[in-house]
Amino acid sequence: MLGRKKAGPAEGGDRIQNEEEQIIKTAPQRSGGTRKGILFILLVGAVCFGVLVYFRTREYKGYKVVNTGSIGYENTAEYLIFGENLLKYTADGVSYINKDGDIVWTTGINMKKPIAVVSGRYAVVADMNGNSVCVFDTEGEVSNLTMPYKICDVDVANQGAFAVVLESDKTNYINLYNKHGEMVYEMQTTIDKSGYPLDIAISNDGEKLFTSYMSVGAQGMENNLAAYNFGDVGQNSNADRMVGGYKMSGQVVPRVEFADNDTVVAFGTHSLNIYGMKEKPSARKSIPFDKEIKSVFSCESYVGVIQPLRTATDTDAARPGEDKYRIRAYNLRGNRQFDVNIDFEYDAIYATDDELIITGGNDCAIIRKNGSIKYRGKLDGKIVSMAPAGGMLSYVVVYEDRTELIKLKLTPNKKMTEES
Repeated sequence: MLGRKKAGPAEGGDRIQNEEEQIIKTAPQRSGGTRKGILFILLVGAVCFGVLVYFRTREYKGYKVVNTGSIGYENTAEYLIFGENLLKYTADGVSYINKDGDIVWTTGINMKKPIAVVSGRYAVVADMNGNSVCVFDTEGEVSNLTMPYKICDVDVANQGAFAVVLESDKTNYINLYNKHGEMVYEMQTTIDKSGYPLDIAISNDGEKLFTSYMSVGAQGMENNLAAYNFGDVGQNSNADRMVGGYKMSGQVVPRVEFADNDTVVAFGTHSLNIYGMKEKPSARKSIPFDKEIKSVFSCESYVGVIQPLRTATDTDAARPGEDKYRIRAYNLRGNRQFDVNIDFEYDAIYATDDELIITGGNDCAIIRKNGSIKYRGKLDGKIVSMAPAGGMLSYVVVYEDRTELIKLKLTPNKKMTEES
C-alpha cells in the first residue's frame, strides 16, 4: 500500500507532463488561428474602408435618364425642394409635383409677388408687400390668412409655426403664428427704437427667433442682431422675450438662418458669424472675408459663402475655362470644411446635409460635404431646379419644359464626349 502511495505521485507526474506536452503542441495552432482571424478582420476592414473612401470621393462623368415627365411651361414659375418632391408656385397657384413630373395636388392663390419658404414637411407662401399667407404640408393646404399690414418677410419652422414681419405706417410687427394661423406672439418695433428689420429666422421647434435690424446710430448706419425666446426662458427674461443681441459694425447683415435648432448663422457683407443658441445666444465664431460675398448657403451639417475670384477692378479679360467662383464651406463650429472652385455662372444653390448642388444654364456641379466632386458637367437643357431624388445617385431635374429623373454613371455620355 505504501508502494502504491509512492507510485501514485509518480504516475500523476507523468500525466501532468503529458498534458503539458499536449498543450504545448496545440497552443501554436490556436495562436496561429487567432492571428489569421485578426489579419482577416483587419483585411476586411481595410477593404471596406477603401470601398467607402472610393464611393465618397469618386467623380461621376455622365448620367442616364430614368424617367421623363412633361410640365406646363410658365416662365414666372418658381420651384423649391419640398419633402422628397417639388413645390411649384406662381402668382395664381401652388402645386406639389413628384419626381415623375406628375402633379400630386394643386391649390389656387391670388398674389402679386409670391415668396415661399420651406422647412421639413411644411411650406409657407406669402405675398410680398401684400397681405396673404398660406401654409402647406405635403398633403396640401393647412391654413390661409390675411395679415392686417403688408408683409415684408416670412420664415417657417419644421412643425409649421411661422414668423412674419409686417410693416405699417409707423410701426413694424414681428408676429409668430402656429400652422393653423393662430397668433402665438406679437412684437411691435419702431424704426426709431429698433430699426428696420432686414431678415428673420425661426428655429426648427418654433420657439426661438433671430432678427437683423438696420438702424441709424451716432456713427451712422448700424446693424443690430436680436434674439428672442418664446419658451420658458424667454418668458422669464423680460416682457418682449428678448434674450440677447449684438452690434455689427462696418457691415450689413441681410440674412440670418438657423442652421440647426441650436445654431444661428448671420451672413454679413464682410463676414460669416456663427452663434450657439440652445436657450440664449452666445458668439461661437466670426469669419472675416476680404472679398465680396455673392451668395450664401446653410444646412444642418455646414454653412458657407460663394465669392467671385475676379473683382470689378480686374482689367484683364477672363480666359475660357477659367474658374469664376470659390465656394467656402465651414462646419457649425466655424472650422473650414472645404474650398472648391467652379468655372460657370450659376443661378441656383441647394444645400443638403450630404452635398451641395449648384446649377446655372445647363451647367451643374455636385460637391460632397467632404469637398470631393461628385459630378461636374452639363445637362440636356436649361436647369430650373435640381435635387436628390432618393438613393445615392438619383436626382430630379426640372427644365423649362419637362422634368427628368436621372442617375449618375461613371462613363461620360456620348453626346457630352462629342461636344468636348
